[in-house]
Amino acid sequence: MREPTPNDLGLDPARESPYKGKTGLRRVWNAFNYSIAGLKAAYLCEDAFRQEVWLAVLLIPTALLLPVPWLGRGLMIASVLLVLVVELLNSAVEAVVDRVSLENHRLAKRAKDLGSAAVLVSLLLVAAVWACVLIGGA
Repeated sequence: MREPTPNDLGLDPARESPYKGKTGLRRVWNAFNYSIAGLKAAYLCEDAFRQEVWLAVLLIPTALLLPVPWLGRGLMIASVLLVLVVELLNSAVEAVVDRVSLENHRLAKRAKDLGSAAVLVSLLLVAAVWACVLIGGA
């Protein structure tokens, strides 16, 4: 049995975006450039992301210098990086909600509140992981 193509599913990637359909190294290069543009935009336009980057700049070297097992060190660093990932996704949700409408709406508020809650949970995870590694010696 063959893998279904986008056309089999009623999709036409070429009509969705002029950038769809690029393949190989060109697609990888374009994706890399879009990612760098996103990181720059987040750092320049999002105060929370900028603060979390500086937190990562402090915590990641600290994790590398602490006398903890490699697994614990990896978990400490991964938890910090997860905060940045969640903040980027939260910022993307907020940008889309604002693009659709700046009008106050209960669903827009819910979307933004859920994104904010995700960031809070990721920050609590950092605290929990660091506490477990530092206190429990994991």
